[in-house]
Order: sequence, then C-alpha cells, then structure tokens
Amino acid sequence: MNPARTVEWFDEWFNSPYYHILYKHRDDSEAHLFIDNLATFLPITPEDKILDLACGKGRHAIYLNQKGFDVIGVDLSERNIRYAQKFANSRLQFFRHDKRSVFRKEYFTVLLNLFTSFGYFETDIENIGTLQAAASNLKTGGRMVIDFMNTPKVISQLPTQEQKTIDGICFEICKRIENRLIIKDIRFLDNGKPYHFQERLMIITQADFERYFRLAGLQILHILGDYHLKPYTPESDRMIFVLKK
Repeated sequence: MNPARTVEWFDEWFNSPYYHILYKHRDDSEAHLFIDNLATFLPITPEDKILDLACGKGRHAIYLNQKGFDVIGVDLSERNIRYAQKFANSRLQFFRHDKRSVFRKEYFTVLLNLFTSFGYFETDIENIGTLQAAASNLKTGGRMVIDFMNTPKVISQLPTQEQKTIDGICFEICKRIENRLIIKDIRFLDNGKPYHFQERLMIITQADFERYFRLAGLQILHILGDYHLKPYTPESDRMIFVLKK
C-alpha cells in the first residue's frame, strides 16, 4: 500500500469513530441469515479458504469462523482491523489491505464482498481493476459473491433526507444523485464542533457489472435479490452476483 496516496472519502469516514456510532445498530441477525443461506447455497466446506474482502469490523468473517470455516478478512480501515483482530484464531485472521491490489494470488476458493462494499471509486477502470485484483486471489474454479445495492430501486427512492440521534449526536443525512454517483452527506455537531463526511457510491447497473465480470474473467452463475437468496428482479432489495473464476 502506498502511504503517499491521496486520502479518499472512505479513508476518513470508515476510519472515523463517528462511522461506527452512526451504524452501531445494524442487525447482526440479518448478516447471520445471509451467511447461513450462502454457506448452504454455494456450498462452503471446512476445506475452503475464504477471503472476506472489505470485511469492516469482521461481523461476517467472525460468524463464518464460528460455523467452522477458515477465513481471512481484509479491510483498508486500521480501526476496523484492530477491532477484528481481537477475535483472531488459527482459522480466522485479519489484515489491513487495499482491495485494489492482489492479497494472495490464487490462494482462496471463496471470496465474499458483502454489504455494498464495492463501487467506492468513480471510474469504470478502477472498478474493473478492483475486480481483476479480486479474481486474482481466487484459484481457478473459485467462487465469488458480490452483494450490491439494487441500483434501480435505490435510484427510484432518491433524493432523501433524514435525521438520526445516536449517543447524543444528531446526524443530518442527505442523499442525492450527482453524475454517476449517489452521494450521502452526513453532517453533525459534536461538543460544538461541526463535522461533514460523505459516502460516494457509483451507480452501477446490472449491464455494467456484466461487462466488468467479462473483463475480469468471471462467469455469472446466479443473480439473487435478497438475503433469502430469491431470484433477482428490479424490485428486489439487493443485487447479489454469484460468480465463478
């Protein structure tokens, strides 16, 4: 990782304590349901080597390991990895890593990129390069799961504004579309000091993904629409791709 590279929005926001305050109420039961269903659907075995790419604080990786699987989680956020490493054992490890580069070439049999942790960059070239790097981590025949927002449904609901008060902090959240980006502005005061963070997510369509996958040497096996793994439709909650190298 190049220490001199430009600081990007996700460097600041995902490594901020306020990110974890805002999203502290995320429901682990939904994550567990998804993992339970995926483990049966793929299927995943104790012999598989699993990479959780952009693992956050490790909630999916930790649960996979509790189910008896061999998992490595990687994430760019030093704060996330420091937290996740508290749960490490001989079959669960965490490392700080930028997903735009290869982590371990042709080492893994399953790669998971979950909860819309793709699309943080602003060009197709960067997205394709990220997928090519991800695919390089997989052995031939390995499987990849990309869990993304359902783009048409999300776009149909924008713009939006909301207010959330958590731990005494009132977060003002505004979502809008600018060019090919969904931009979420997050503003709040803490101890009288104003803060402003952004989340910037590229609008990526099913057709865009299909082109990306071809260029990354990945074959689409299934397109699913929710964490119960029902088939995808434009009205689905998610757009989940199951791929094979």
